[in-house]
Amino acid sequence: MRVITGTARGKRLKTLQGTDVRPTSDKTKEALFSIIQFDLEGTHVLDLFSGSGQLGIEAISRGAVHCVFVDLDKDSVKIIKENLKYTGFGAKSSIINTDALSYLSMCDNKFDIVFLDPPYNSSLAVSALKLIDRVLNKGAIVVCETSNDVVLPETVGGNAVKRYKYGKTILSVYR
Repeated sequence: MRVITGTARGKRLKTLQGTDVRPTSDKTKEALFSIIQFDLEGTHVLDLFSGSGQLGIEAISRGAVHCVFVDLDKDSVKIIKENLKYTGFGAKSSIINTDALSYLSMCDNKFDIVFLDPPYNSSLAVSALKLIDRVLNKGAIVVCETSNDVVLPETVGGNAVKRYKYGKTILSVYR
């Protein structure tokens, strides 16, 4: 797993090992960032269910000014910290070790881009999307990665969805 382009281009990121871990593939990540590439400069990003932090780190590498990483797993938080130190993006980031739904319920910050990559065998994507509107700036983009059998709403915060399929993965992009 590597940073594809930008100021940290080519840097290899650490990830957790095990069967519960499902990092976004390089192919899917490249496709995702091709979709939003002209929308990243100067943005504030929220990376929910961060895992290794690779989506938020890629966004910072491509011009986002700040990213908040949210993950409940302490081992994931440790990996995110290591990856941020390695890429030099610590000053452009915040890490919150909490449940994503709790964070959305209490958050006062607003974001331009939100990444959701919850565990595939859960209802967390739908639950998070129900809460997401309260943290979106006007014109925000929400990108949700799920397995192809998850049914997501057609709109979020007034933003319509466009879906992209990559093997068993669906990227739902709300604009």
